[in-house]
Amino acid sequence: MSVAWALEADPKVLANQLVEASRDRPGWLETFAGELESRALGSQLRRFLDVWGLSASEAARLFGVSRQALSKWLAQGLPVDRLTTVADLAAATDLLVHHLKVDRIPAAVRRQADRLGGRSLVELVGAGDSRGVLDACRAMFDFGFAQA
Repeated sequence: MSVAWALEADPKVLANQLVEASRDRPGWLETFAGELESRALGSQLRRFLDVWGLSASEAARLFGVSRQALSKWLAQGLPVDRLTTVADLAAATDLLVHHLKVDRIPAAVRRQADRLGGRSLVELVGAGDSRGVLDACRAMFDFGFAQA
């Protein structure tokens, strides 16, 4: 079924139509919204891999999954238990892109820092600490403490 027509529609009108059409199907809209979020974060995962300069093999190791599982995430969307992790990493990536030259990010995320207990941002990802990655990036660019 082709849904290219939906891209021409006003998103608000289309959302209203979906809400109306799903009234007799409890839970359908929530399932649809979850799938949409999963797919959107899948594209954010791809951006994270590209910006951080991570290969599929390296990323799969960091997430503790096979390369095939990672490929499935990129093609079909993320599993629910990975949504928060990828959202944290996407936000951290946004900060890095905003404050650093993109070609310097792969080296920066691999650099060990005393502030991170001698670990790098990539190592924090591998340890499953996506919130720590985001917090570290926020602290890195918190210029409120800069001295004049």
